[in-house]
Amino acid sequence: MSDAFFMSMALAEARAARDAGEVPVGAIVVIDGEVAGRGHNQPIARRDPTAHAEIIALRESAAAIGNYRLSGATLFATIEPCAMCAGALIHARIERLVYGAADPRAGAVSSIFQLCNSSALNHQVEIVAGVLEEECRELIQSFFRARRELIS
Repeated sequence: MSDAFFMSMALAEARAARDAGEVPVGAIVVIDGEVAGRGHNQPIARRDPTAHAEIIALRESAAAIGNYRLSGATLFATIEPCAMCAGALIHARIERLVYGAADPRAGAVSSIFQLCNSSALNHQVEIVAGVLEEECRELIQSFFRARRELIS
């Protein structure tokens, strides 16, 4: 299966977040070609500031395999992960991160910080950026555009 195939699944998760009134970010964890976990942003619904798509997908994957270390796994995220989520990828020993659109305001993988590649940390994550970038960017931009129109 291609990176675009799994990113399309992450986009479906992001749309579920949008439809629930959450910021539309989705994530999928793949181990040995199979989806081990999925998530979409739910901090409002769960009343939990850590309920980001990536964290939910990591938790589901760890429960599925019975281990918090997800060595060999790839995480697909529609938007570049924040510092909290990048840190979680490192702690989980994710091998590879594939993301769609950069986050110039909070991205901690390449935009603001480069946590996943830091030689100061005990694990580095291979990064692939820009997969289905336009679709990922348009989904989040249209969400915030609609929010601004409601406020105006």
